Amino acid sequence: MKFYLASLFPEVFDQLLSSSMLLKAKNLGVFDYSLINIRDFGLGPRKQVDDLPYGGGDGMVLKPEPIINLINYIKKKEPNLRVILPSPRGKTYLQSEAIKLSQTKTNYLIICPKYEGYDERIIYFVDEIFSIGNYILTGGEIPAMVIVDSVIRLLPGVLGGSSSTLDESFQLDDQTKEYPQYTRPIEYAGLKVPEVLLSGNHQAINHWRNHHKIS
Repeated sequence: MKFYLASLFPEVFDQLLSSSMLLKAKNLGVFDYSLINIRDFGLGPRKQVDDLPYGGGDGMVLKPEPIINLINYIKKKEPNLRVILPSPRGKTYLQSEAIKLSQTKTNYLIICPKYEGYDERIIYFVDEIFSIGNYILTGGEIPAMVIVDSVIRLLPGVLGGSSSTLDESFQLDDQTKEYPQYTRPIEYAGLKVPEVLLSGNHQAINHWRNHHKIS
């Protein structure tokens, strides 16, 4: 699976994409990425990518031409490409969306908005618009990384164990969170690991874990 990440500041992705599970996924050959500078598709000698909003208001708005030219350019190489736009106006990004994206046999382009947003005509050239929450960020780079990370960790072999992703929080898009976890030492600062987890009784352990899931 390959992600194309289009941003005015593509360098912000480098460290995250080359560490931890994302690096493992790349080394396994199940994940790859390409960073694209939106300004490379800007207009005129100054590579203009934004302009003042019609109707007045503060800030600058991303112009449609650079973004749509960028999309068309990538689609010439990737006819089945799906385009994602992070936006507060999109549908809420849930675990079920991450699962769906991870199981779709295609590659993705994520457009990272900046400034005061984007020209509305851009939405007619994208396939999905996602919001990661009801708050405002300075750009789409952080939501893009949320999407990439949540999808790539679900690919076969990335997390290791076959059940690693099955017992996690939000698997059914509800508010159920994973049970508490403990490791050695058995006691620390007067706080002890629950006895049932030391018992070796897997039925009792599963019962305890189900009972202590947080809803």
